[in-house]
Amino acid sequence: MEKSKVLIIGGTGYLGKRLVKASLAQGHETYVLHRPEIGVDIDKVQLLLSFKEQGAQLVPGSFNDYHSLVNAVKLVDVVICAISGVHIRSHQILLQLKLVDAIKEAGNVKRFLPSEFGTDPARMGDALEPGRVTFDDKMVVRKAIQEGNIPFTYVSANCFAGYFLGGLCQPGFILPSRDSVTLLGDGNQKAIYVDEDDIAMYTIKTIDDPRTLNKTVYIRPPKNILSQREVVQIWEKLIGKELRKSSISKEDFLASLKGQSYAQQVGLVHYYHVCYEGCLANFEIGNDAVEASQLYPEIKYTTVEEYMKRYV
Repeated sequence: MEKSKVLIIGGTGYLGKRLVKASLAQGHETYVLHRPEIGVDIDKVQLLLSFKEQGAQLVPGSFNDYHSLVNAVKLVDVVICAISGVHIRSHQILLQLKLVDAIKEAGNVKRFLPSEFGTDPARMGDALEPGRVTFDDKMVVRKAIQEGNIPFTYVSANCFAGYFLGGLCQPGFILPSRDSVTLLGDGNQKAIYVDEDDIAMYTIKTIDDPRTLNKTVYIRPPKNILSQREVVQIWEKLIGKELRKSSISKEDFLASLKGQSYAQQVGLVHYYHVCYEGCLANFEIGNDAVEASQLYPEIKYTTVEEYMKRYV
């Protein structure tokens, strides 16, 4: 089967650059939107040029120029959007409504993968303020996709390993301590941690797969479904030392939100639902969804222990 042509929007971002790499590695004709908004950010410009050297084609376009979006979309079969939905950077999820309109007008797209890649927003209807804004905005985009009869795949990748494993699942930390750790609650709620390169590889695998059309794809590598305590135990094994442990109750954690910035509160609410409620692993995948590591067993995913060896 001929491989789809792919347009990646947000290609210089944390996940986007990995999506570009994975798309090229899997032999797709790959286009990357070059947004003038990056201005003189030389790191991003050089990253775009490196994509070009690897075989990607750069396409000028902007959310502020609707016709440029339409023209870019007309070049490809599949559109993947990876613009930021993380408030500590920027929150641009609703910009995708312009992209939805462009895809409808172009009329040639066989599959659209909007910027999701975290917790499944359809399961977060009871999320706390202000963190729920992320899920609510993603559901607004989903509604527009489905009302526009646009073929889609939603990717729920759970916890990005770099954000969670590096800090032993503690908010605000990205490097693991060799001395102490604070457990969130009893530390026994299961979550799911996925290497960012694996997220990209699984995502690109889905785009020509009829099994993933108009479905949510959950990335749940079975060896990576672990509690915070289990993550800490892996780290202790790697460094040959037991950490001092304290804990913070649910009530104290929620009280700690006061006085934080809006962006910090959004992120902390996400930690609350993951680490105190176990929102990522406390349900079974239904018939309207599929699981990536089962669909693509040929991908040798990175285990939590393998990922954490980089910090030793």
